[in-house]
Amino acid sequence: FSVFSRDGVSLFSQAGMLRILYHNLKFEVACYKNKVVGWRSCVEKDLDEVLQTHSVFVNVSKGQVAKKEDLISAFGIDDQTEICKQITKGEVQVSDKERQAQLGQMFRGIATTVADKCVNPDTKRPYTVILIERAMKDIHYAVEPNKSTKQQALEVIKQFKENMKIGRAHRRLRFVLPVNEGKRLKEKLKPLIKVIESEDSSQQLEIVCLIDPGCFREIDELIKKETKGKGSLEVLNLKDVEEGDEKLE
Repeated sequence: FSVFSRDGVSLFSQAGMLRILYHNLKFEVACYKNKVVGWRSCVEKDLDEVLQTHSVFVNVSKGQVAKKEDLISAFGIDDQTEICKQITKGEVQVSDKERQAQLGQMFRGIATTVADKCVNPDTKRPYTVILIERAMKDIHYAVEPNKSTKQQALEVIKQFKENMKIGRAHRRLRFVLPVNEGKRLKEKLKPLIKVIESEDSSQQLEIVCLIDPGCFREIDELIKKETKGKGSLEVLNLKDVEEGDEKLE
């Protein structure tokens, strides 16, 4: 945002804006957006580092200052510095250009998360970020700014499964169980295991397997609890993938 006087002279360059609604009246202040978070978390204590001016506006971009009687009606005071402090609790406004840049950044962040977590379950090859972005555009996925990147990545994966071969990359584990508890524990762990790749019970029960990453914590806690710390769990591969990138056909 830029703030201009009536004669078109720029008063503040690249001003951020904070907006608050009080008693059905809208008030705004010109701020430095990168300082607002620090002020709210009490890291930044100098209000002058946050505000470009201590004036209260009804429209920052047009330079329209709020009337004294409106300030008193809404806040009960006309001390603009104190009112500015209250307005810093309001909503940070961004320009259309900034908003589009933020949405674009979030779109790529979602695609990156999906590409990092998933493979083609048939070939075990990962999908590239560019390919995931193209697929997101094909399903007309719209970014939701109020949801986290991780939440939206899981939603995208769910939608992709309707039309393409995609699934979470499995995690390869090795766990060692006391031989006297091994058979019983193996039965408890079976529902959480996707594939048992190898099994050795010559001394202790040693199993190498693939699991869904979402089951890792449950497996870890189960082994610790049931073996009273005598069992061990080791991550061999975070992702079971094949070399080369998957192509979307």
